[in-house]
Amino acid sequence: MSEVVHFTRQGPVGIITVDYPPVNALGPGVREGILEAVDRGVADTQVRAMVLIGAGRSFIAGADIRGFGKGRPTVTRRTHDVLEASPKPVVAAIHGYALGGGLENALGCHYRIAVPGARVGLPEVLIGILPGGGGTQRLPRLIGPEAALEMIVSGRHVPAPEALELGILDELVEGGELRDAAVAFAMRVMDEPVLPRISERGIPDHDPGIFDAIRRRIARRARNQKAPWHCIRCVEIACSTPFEDGIRQERALFEELENSEEAKALRYAFFSEREAQRSPHVSRGTPARPVAAAAVVGAGTMGGGIAMTCADAGLPVKIMDKDPETLARGMERIGKTYAASVERGSLDAAGMAARLALIEPVDSYDAIAGADVAIEAVFEETGVKREVFETLDRVMKPGALLLTNTSALDIDEIAAATGRPEDVAGAHFFSPANVMKLLEIVRGERTSEEVLASVQALAKRLAKVGVVCGNCDGFVANRSRAPFNTEMVLLLEEGALPEQVDKAMVEFGYPMGPFAVGDLAGLDIGYAGRKRREAADPAVRPLPIADALVGMGRLGMKTGAGWYRYEAGSRTPHPDPEVAALIRRVSDESGAGRRDFDDEEIVQRLLFSSVNEACRIIEEGIARRAVEVDTMWLYGFGFPRYRGGLMYWADTVGVREVYGRIAAWHQRYGERWAPSPLLRRLAERGAPLTEAMTDM
Repeated sequence: MSEVVHFTRQGPVGIITVDYPPVNALGPGVREGILEAVDRGVADTQVRAMVLIGAGRSFIAGADIRGFGKGRPTVTRRTHDVLEASPKPVVAAIHGYALGGGLENALGCHYRIAVPGARVGLPEVLIGILPGGGGTQRLPRLIGPEAALEMIVSGRHVPAPEALELGILDELVEGGELRDAAVAFAMRVMDEPVLPRISERGIPDHDPGIFDAIRRRIARRARNQKAPWHCIRCVEIACSTPFEDGIRQERALFEELENSEEAKALRYAFFSEREAQRSPHVSRGTPARPVAAAAVVGAGTMGGGIAMTCADAGLPVKIMDKDPETLARGMERIGKTYAASVERGSLDAAGMAARLALIEPVDSYDAIAGADVAIEAVFEETGVKREVFETLDRVMKPGALLLTNTSALDIDEIAAATGRPEDVAGAHFFSPANVMKLLEIVRGERTSEEVLASVQALAKRLAKVGVVCGNCDGFVANRSRAPFNTEMVLLLEEGALPEQVDKAMVEFGYPMGPFAVGDLAGLDIGYAGRKRREAADPAVRPLPIADALVGMGRLGMKTGAGWYRYEAGSRTPHPDPEVAALIRRVSDESGAGRRDFDDEEIVQRLLFSSVNEACRIIEEGIARRAVEVDTMWLYGFGFPRYRGGLMYWADTVGVREVYGRIAAWHQRYGERWAPSPLLRRLAERGAPLTEAMTDM
C-alpha cells in the first residue's frame, strides 16, 4: 500500500485512511493510494462496504496547489470515478475540510456523513481555476444548479449543517467517534441493492434564467477574470449535456485556465500570503504569550472596530474611554453595526447577543489592568499616545502586550514612554477594523521576538493576516501608498478629473476608485498625515487642490461633499462642477498646463510610483521581501487579487519597462521620481521584482 493511504478492515467494512499531513491534500501518492485501496476493497471477498476517511485534522483539504501549472502525466483512472464505480458502497466520513478535490472525491462516494464542525466547498475559483474533477457536473445533479452555482462561483466553505440541508450530506454525526459512526453507517447500507451514483441522476428542475442572472450579478466583481465565467459555463453544460460529455468539457475548460495569467497571479497571492506571515524577524519556535482577555483604549471608530474584532473571535474585551459620552457613542455604534449584520442576514440575533456580551465598556485604566493585551486606539498624535502608554506602563500587569494602533507614528518614541519597550509593538489595523483583514505588526528597536510572535498569534486568532515590518514614517503599507496618493492629485493639476482616475482604477480591478475611497475615509485624515509629512520634510510636494477641499469644509461623504457630492442618505458619488472649477483654477495658477491622459498612463503613474517606493522600503529593511509588500497591498488597499499583488503585477509589465518609465518621469518631473537603486539593479540584471529582498 501507499505510505500516505492505509487500508484496514473492521469486520466487513474496509477503511481507507488518507494520512498526508498537515491537511491531507491530494499530494504525491494520495490519488494512487486511494485507487489501490479501492481496488483492494473491491477484490476482498470479506469486505462488503468501505469508508473513506482522513487522518489528523481533516478529510481531504483539496489538491496540492504546488502542482498546478507544472504539467502532469495524463490520468486514465480518476479517484472520484473509481469510487463511484465501486460495486460495494463507499461512505465518505468528513471532518475538518472537504474542499476542492476533497469534496469531489466525497461526491464520488455513494454516501457522505460529517461531524457538525466540518466544512465543504469547491473554492477553485479563488485561485483562478474551476473544479476539474467532476465537481461542476456532479454537484448540480445532487443539489440543483442554482445552489451549485452559488457554491462554485463564490468558492465559499459551507458548514456541515447547511451542507446537510442542501443535500450534500446524508447524515450528521452528533456524538462519538466519526470512524465508528462511519463503520456503523456502512454496515447499514452494505446490502442496498442499488447504489446511489450522482452521475446517474438527472438535473433537478430549475429556472433556465439563473445563468444569465448570475452573470449579471457578478459582472462588476468578476471583470477582467475568466474563472467565474467558466464556472458558470460548466454548470450550464451539466444541465444540457450527458455526464461524460460534460466531464470532457469541464476538463478542457480547466486546462485552459490552469496556465492562465489570472491563475498564476492567484497562486502567487496564495503562497505569498502564507510566506509573508513567516517573518524573518521571528525565529521558528519562539513562544507566544497566552491571551485570554483584551483591552482597547479609545472608543472611537477604530477602537470600536478593534473591540468587535476581538468579540468576533470569542475573545473577551474591555473597551475603555475616560470620556463617558465617547464611550456611550462607541457602544451605540458597535450595537448598530451588529444590528446591521443581523438585518443583512450575515449574523443571527443569538450571535449578536453573544458578541455584545464579550464587550464590556469601562471608564478607568484600573479596570483593564488584568488584560493580557492592551491595544491603544486614540487620536493619531504622538503626545496623546505617549500619555496613554505612560499610564499603561504603570497599571498593566507584567508581561502584558502593549500595542499601538498608529498608522504612521514612531513606535520607538511611543515605547520610550514606558519602562518596558520590549513589550511594545505596533498593531496597525485597517479601517473598518472589524472587516479589513490586514494587521501590520510594527517592530520597534527594542520589541522582543516573543512579543512579535505573540502579536502574530493574536492576529491569527482574530482572523487577520499579520505581517511584521520595521519602524519608519508610514511603515510599509502607508509609506508605499503615499506616492500613489500624491500622483493621483497631481494628475488633476495636469489635466485629469477625479471621475476619470477612478474609472481607470476600477477598470484595472479595484472595487472603488481612490478619490471615492478618500471621500469614504474622510479627507481630513489624509490632510493631517500630509501636513505632518510636509512639516518633517520640506521636499514633500504640497497638494493645493486637496488642501483647498479641506479648507472648504468638503471632508468627504460625512459632510456630503468631498471630491464628489453626495445626496442625503446616499453613498453614490456624483461629479461636482465646483470641484472641476477648483482643479482648473489651481492648474492655471501653477502653470502646469493641461493635457489628456489615457487609462494606461493613469494606472502606471499611480502604481509605478508605489513600486519605486516599495523598492526603497525593501532596500532599507523596513520590509524584507516583496511578498510582504504584495500581501499588504492585497489586504490593506483592495489591490485586485487576480493581479497577484503590486510587485507581481509590475513584473507582468516587465522590470526594465518599469524602470525605463520611472527614469523618464524622473527627467520630466524631478526628484520625486528618482529611481530606487534596488530597482535599477534589478532592471540591469533583468531580475523579477518579486525576488527583491533586503541586502540584494
